[in-house]
Amino acid sequence: MKDPMKMLKQVQQMQGRMAKVQAELESETVEASAGGGAVRVIATGAQKVVSVVIDPAATEDTEMLQDLVVAAVNEAMELSKQLAATKMQGVASGLGLPPGLI
Repeated sequence: MKDPMKMLKQVQQMQGRMAKVQAELESETVEASAGGGAVRVIATGAQKVVSVVIDPAATEDTEMLQDLVVAAVNEAMELSKQLAATKMQGVASGLGLPPGLI
């Protein structure tokens, strides 16, 4: 059995690294677009939408615009999740845990 104090120290270090990564994700952004750039969405790595930009020409068709906004937001959320997963995987790699556990 491993030394419990050593394990506790490793867990505390991991928590510190996770907190740092989470703070970094708050300030990192991803951008997604739909309709050839008619709608652009910027989101943080913490899955928060911070900006939606709509080309005025896209406002002529309300239904299409709604679909484009949904598509751009969904893509931005997916990119944000991928960014977060990549960053968190770096934290977990030092623990020898199987991928996907964190």
